[in-house]
Amino acid sequence: MSTIKHPVGPQPNKVYWRRRLVVLLGLLAVIVIVVLIIVGPGRSAEAEKPTADPGTSSTPDAGSTPAAAVAGGACAPGSVSVEAVTDASDYSGEQEPALSLVVTNTGATACSLNVGTAAQVFTVKSGEDVYWTSTDCQTESSDIPFELQPGVPVKSSAPIVWDRTRSAPDTCDSDEREAAAAGGASYHLVVSLDGNTSTTSKQFILN
Repeated sequence: MSTIKHPVGPQPNKVYWRRRLVVLLGLLAVIVIVVLIIVGPGRSAEAEKPTADPGTSSTPDAGSTPAAAVAGGACAPGSVSVEAVTDASDYSGEQEPALSLVVTNTGATACSLNVGTAAQVFTVKSGEDVYWTSTDCQTESSDIPFELQPGVPVKSSAPIVWDRTRSAPDTCDSDEREAAAAGGASYHLVVSLDGNTSTTSKQFILN
């Protein structure tokens, strides 16, 4: 009769079966450890590999952190278009206009452009009268080289708010700057980015 199915010895059968079970569990644990050692690193490396997020946009904001590497050369003159943008066309009461810009690489290849605040100029005019310029009282500025892809519009990430007053470098600390005329007065926004100026202005009304 087989001693595997019917263990022989002075102890009861269940004692021998319990001992065999302990030995089998020990062998199984050793096998599992060996498999984890062999397979584990490969699976770990695969899990850490970054994957593309289909929900994120590939179009960066002009005011975002600069690209880690700018592959293209500097944008050639005439290969960039700049558009002036406002958040509304009519402003009532004390509502202050939020001014932005959109820049587009109109060339055939990627190129680099300074999109930082040091290269941005926002100008508000009424006819030929310049009411306000963003650089008049600018205290901090930054240079951000950014790679523009062909045909991809890039909008400034944070608008500049015009406080509806006339600006001048010698009035930056004044609390009594001249207020811009309202009551249906028409104004035009012109923007410039790294030497590229918008070809058309953006009209808006102060009520």
